[in-house]
Amino acid sequence: MISVNPFAVLAESVSPVFMQAFVVLMVLLIVIGTLLDIIHKKNVRYFFENAKKAKLSATKKLSTGERISVISKTLVSDIATTSELGAGKRRVAHLLGMYGTLLFWIGSGVMIFCYSNASSDTPSFWPIIWHVGAIMTVLGGSWFWFFLRVDVYSEAQPWYRIIKADLFVLALVASSLTGLIWSYLQSLDLNDRWDDKVFLVLFIVSNLVLFGGVYWSKFAHMFYKPGAAIQKNLAEADGSRDNLPPEADAPKQFGLGISRENPKHY
Repeated sequence: MISVNPFAVLAESVSPVFMQAFVVLMVLLIVIGTLLDIIHKKNVRYFFENAKKAKLSATKKLSTGERISVISKTLVSDIATTSELGAGKRRVAHLLGMYGTLLFWIGSGVMIFCYSNASSDTPSFWPIIWHVGAIMTVLGGSWFWFFLRVDVYSEAQPWYRIIKADLFVLALVASSLTGLIWSYLQSLDLNDRWDDKVFLVLFIVSNLVLFGGVYWSKFAHMFYKPGAAIQKNLAEADGSRDNLPPEADAPKQFGLGISRENPKHY
């Protein structure tokens, strides 16, 4: 199963053109949803206006080399390895979900556009990348959903409480999980099967919810977060500090409670 391209098997009954058109539709939904989110929330406008204000209060003018250095470090540290989350469980779950999703999406795109013909010979590493990415996404997303969400971990809310902000992670896990189950059932290659078609439909629906729900979910945050991290680090480097006051010289006082338990009440 893990080394078999499920889209090539599907191509025996569904034209690759339809699969490719579906991927194009998902990309269009991301673009449209993100643009609507930008127009509604005015996030990009806020970033630009905040950058202008910060520039006026900067104490140092950064050279091109210094700006490139700050941006490079941000991409490697804050974005690629999510160092801002520290070395705990939340960071591991986030990395599993992030890199698993990237592998899953890249594998899907390559196999659908390059190896979805029934007669094509798919290199085994692409299906492996697709399956491993899906497994990583399910593990990271489920770990976050059941154990690491702030409203569950710190506010004693039940794990099954669902709000609009949960749409992204739930649809992400659902698309990966249903994709895995569909691939497994399809690989059994039994006569007169129907359950693989059920999970194929669920796989399609979960992707429609994931990519079609960009405007209502946290999907667009994936595009805002790198820009916000870069702006924050540039502000620290030029001394503007996002118009915040400088750090105090006084020692940090947390009281005796800090020694009794790890901070988790946000």
